[in-house]
Amino acid sequence: MTSPTPTLLIRDSVEDDVVVIQDIYAHHVLHGTASFELTPPTLQEMQQRRADIVAKGLPYFVAELEGAIVGYAYATMYRPRPAYRFTVEDSVYVREGLAGKGVGRALLHAVIERCTALGYRQMLAVIGDSSAASLALHKALGFEQVGLFRSVGFKFGQWRDTAMLERELGEGSCTLPT
Repeated sequence: MTSPTPTLLIRDSVEDDVVVIQDIYAHHVLHGTASFELTPPTLQEMQQRRADIVAKGLPYFVAELEGAIVGYAYATMYRPRPAYRFTVEDSVYVREGLAGKGVGRALLHAVIERCTALGYRQMLAVIGDSSAASLALHKALGFEQVGLFRSVGFKFGQWRDTAMLERELGEGSCTLPT
């Protein structure tokens, strides 16, 4: 007899989730190159970042597996100038050891769906160190690589590239926004 597959739950984050979110992110800052931050933000900084995103009505999700938060994802405005008001940028982070298990895919799918429902037309992904796993995740969900900035970050004693990907949401640029 096989045991049932654990159910992955994607839900809107709440402030109490930030303790775990900060822990997941701190690991990526200290040991990875997806983020170009060098020092993990404090809990208070992470709470403020989340609050700023949620206050704008943008999605900020967590993934739960058997009751434990195993990843998070959100969207931010690409840039503050009004002409960019239909363009968002995504971020996805998964707990160490769970990459490739569908957590990131489920989170990114939820962010895409919510941003589409909110009327955004373009989603960008800025992928630190051109991570092969992150590139594969984004391409699997319809993103296309549109650029590469070479050696724009310096972390762990090496220059790091940044890949730029784009995906249309909803009608994209086929129609004018309302």
